[in-house]
Amino acid sequence: MATLFEKVWDAHRVRRLPTGQTQLFVGLHLIHEVTSPQAFDMLRLRGLTVRRPDRTLATVDHIVPTLSQARPFRDGLAEGMLAALERNCREHGIELLDLASGRQGIVHVIGPELGLTQPGMTIACGDSHTSTHGAFGALAFGIGTSQVRDVLASQTLALEPLPVRRIDVAGTLAPGVYAKDVILAIINRLGVNGGVGFAYEYGGEAVEAMSMDERMTICNMSIEGGARIGYVNPDETTIAFLRGRARAPQGADFDRMAAWWTSLASDADASYGDRVSIDAGAIEPTVTWGTHPGQSIGISQALPSSSGLPGEMADALAFMGLEPGRPLAGTRVDVAFIGSCTNGRLSDLREAAAVARGRKVAGGVRAMVVPGSQQVAADAEREGLHQVFLEAGFEWRGAGCSMCLAMNEDRLSGKEVCASSSNRNFRGRQGSPTGRTLLMSPAMVAAAAVAGEVTDVRRML
Repeated sequence: MATLFEKVWDAHRVRRLPTGQTQLFVGLHLIHEVTSPQAFDMLRLRGLTVRRPDRTLATVDHIVPTLSQARPFRDGLAEGMLAALERNCREHGIELLDLASGRQGIVHVIGPELGLTQPGMTIACGDSHTSTHGAFGALAFGIGTSQVRDVLASQTLALEPLPVRRIDVAGTLAPGVYAKDVILAIINRLGVNGGVGFAYEYGGEAVEAMSMDERMTICNMSIEGGARIGYVNPDETTIAFLRGRARAPQGADFDRMAAWWTSLASDADASYGDRVSIDAGAIEPTVTWGTHPGQSIGISQALPSSSGLPGEMADALAFMGLEPGRPLAGTRVDVAFIGSCTNGRLSDLREAAAVARGRKVAGGVRAMVVPGSQQVAADAEREGLHQVFLEAGFEWRGAGCSMCLAMNEDRLSGKEVCASSSNRNFRGRQGSPTGRTLLMSPAMVAAAAVAGEVTDVRRML
């Protein structure tokens, strides 16, 4: 019997190439302003056009400012990149969800919220966190610029199949523990290179009980664990999320597709390349302390001791300015960032607002909330969440990637310490080569903003 990976791969196989790779049809190609300009230039040099503009969708997210989004942007490079995307989309007949559309947002937020992301699809995007879409039971690949060119020109990719590692998160999560804590715990256990050569299939009672937003958070950070793909088998939660979405099938067509979607789930007797079990009950609020997502601890734990500490870990602690063997709780923060394709959805904002409500951001802390899309922002404002954040002292920004990668005006300064709900804590990731990033759940970020230091959110719930 077969895994979902095998079923979807076989359904999209065009042919076996002389290299031994599979030519795989791509059902949905998502593009943005950063990795597409060079790909379009490559098409022009070869006199090629976009093969399937109807299966291509563009948005602007990485470089868009979140404070003032008036055109032209103050950053000339950002303005030039958006202008190039606009020109390329007009030339090739590609739909662009721009700032005036009311649907603009982070590419991995708008695909699901529109219902474009569906089980059984192959999805490609020139962004490493394309694995997010695997939460729906899709095979979603982050690709490079030359591969963006290939998909634009042929609607196919040359890829090699992967063995599947099944990760069961068994049991029930405790209150105050979120999907972000789960994926950080998985990466901590398996390592940032543990998934190299694998696709990750997430399951178990804790994952099955999660909302689609939570599943997207887990799949989003599969790449941080070294896996090319991360997915969850489609079920009734998946179907309920997609029903009525603007770009999903409607009426009888939806019911017909829903039956097929659920049939794609891995068979009970499917064979896996590896299996791992994680105890959900043992996971607590988790925070990174180092310079990659695998360097993390539970909030009640102490940092690694200096005794026999490997060089990489010692260097990370020194860069972060942290003392070996001490608790991470109590570490001062200068900036609090809630947003990103990992944790910028409506449910993330609700969890953070529950902590911020009735409280104030600590003095000296710069705190911002950046919705993942214009739709998320509108929904949050209808619920009054923006007012909760504003009254607490957070900035309420426009939609975009923002401080996750600082290819915009939102960035750290000097040695600032940032409590961040994003996905990467590499040196320089948030704009300052000496800036320091602590990854955690949105609720934990809100708690840190209020306390002025890393703290256990469970004390505030």
